[in-house]
Order: sequence, then structure tokens, then C-alpha cells
Amino acid sequence: METILERFSCEEDLEKKIGFRFADGGYLREALTHKSYSNEHPVETAPFNERLEFLGDAVLDLVVSDKVFRTFPELAEGELTRIRAEVVSEKSLAAVARSLGLGRCLRLGRGEQRSGGREKDSLLADALEALLGAVFCDGGLESVRPIVDRLFGEAIAFSARHKIGVDHKTRLQEVLQARHGCPPFYELVQAEGPDHQRVYTVAVLFEGECIGRGTGRTKKKAEQAAASQALGRLEK
Repeated sequence: METILERFSCEEDLEKKIGFRFADGGYLREALTHKSYSNEHPVETAPFNERLEFLGDAVLDLVVSDKVFRTFPELAEGELTRIRAEVVSEKSLAAVARSLGLGRCLRLGRGEQRSGGREKDSLLADALEALLGAVFCDGGLESVRPIVDRLFGEAIAFSARHKIGVDHKTRLQEVLQARHGCPPFYELVQAEGPDHQRVYTVAVLFEGECIGRGTGRTKKKAEQAAASQALGRLEK
């Protein structure tokens, strides 16, 4: 069982890694407390991190959006959206959380510990967002910015450097994979005209819903047009 000294050491190490010392340590403890722990320790009335996760998610989106907007003035909205979605995806957040050793600092219930909660992408990503929410509550937005720069700056640069100029289908798949973990599906709706002047209509579907339609002289062009329309709708 973890001792108070071990917990203090873990929290202190985490503060050093993010470069921020909490004035109110309660925010940090809340960010590191999973609901399963609170349920098993009602006497402590320990608040769990879901509220801070909600706040941190919004703060992270804002800071990353601002950074890519200012860093890449030549990029269109769709490309900025794609970079942000890739950088703040669950997989990306979990990787950053692991680099901080966040998993070992989490307060989890016994069942969650036995099921490997300290290594679950979803728990790590949520805890990282909660941590950023805690920093925002304790130190304000300007305290969050340098932390996001250190933790996500390299990922932002990599995403922009390696993905600029990709086609609409690739962009759409990356955005949907990053946000929801599922790719789109393309369906041929119609083919009209004689063979030498055939026009194709394609619908792009996501979770059974049509999110874009496009036409073209080839199926590939119609799929690109459908993906372009879907990206426009997602950006709005």
C-alpha cells in the first residue's frame, strides 16, 4: 500500500517534470484521483478528476489551437483542424502522460489497479487533461501555455512537417481516427452517362450516417470531393 511519503514524492516529481509548483496541492490530488478511488474511500470524501478533465480538455484545445494558428499562418482551417485533432488524440495524450510517469501517481480503486488501470490509454489521457485543468485553476491560462509548449511542441511540429499537403481522404480519415477511433466508409451512390462521359456520385459514411457527398468523372475524384465536403462540415 502506498505511503504518504511515497505519494508526496510522486507528486513533487510530477511538478518538477511539468515545471509548475501548485500553490494549492488539492488541485493536483484531485487531478490524480480516479472515480474508482473515491468510491472506495467515502470517508475521505476525495473529489475525483472528471470535472478537472472536462476543464482541461477545453483548455488544451484552446492553447493548442492558438499555438498552431500563430505558428502556421499559411495553413488553411482544415489543416489546422487536422493538426490539432492528431495532437490531442487519446493516443497522443496517453503517450505524453507516460513520458511524465503519470500512471504511477494515479489514485485508483483496487479493481481498477488489478485491471491495469495505470497503463490504460483512456485513464492516462483523462488524467493528463485533468492535470492541465488543475494547473489552469491554480495558476491561470498563462501557466498552462509553457507546459503545453514543452509537452506538445514537438508533436505539433512533427504533425505539420509530415502531413502538410495530404489529400482530402487522408485528412478525413486522420481526423476521424483521432477523434473517434474509426475510419469513414465510401459508398457508390450513382453512375450516370455513357462510358466515355460517366459521372460518379459517392457518399462518405461514418457510423452509418452520410457526412458528405461528391461527384467526379472517376470514382477516386468523387471520393475526394465527398471527403472534402465532409471535412468542411466537421470544421464548422
